[in-house]
Amino acid sequence: MTQTPKNRRDSVNELLKKAFPEVPDTEREPVAPEDIDARERWLRDNIPPHHE
Repeated sequence: MTQTPKNRRDSVNELLKKAFPEVPDTEREPVAPEDIDARERWLRDNIPPHHE
């Protein structure tokens, strides 16, 4: 059996044969709590029928 990559980034890089640059937390957009609430609301409103 083949050895599995250590983390998700390694898996993506191996699959795409391209290394994506690391983005430090200081360069990322902050996530507002209302963004999280809106995402959760959207997911609840769009549950496929076979998951109800």
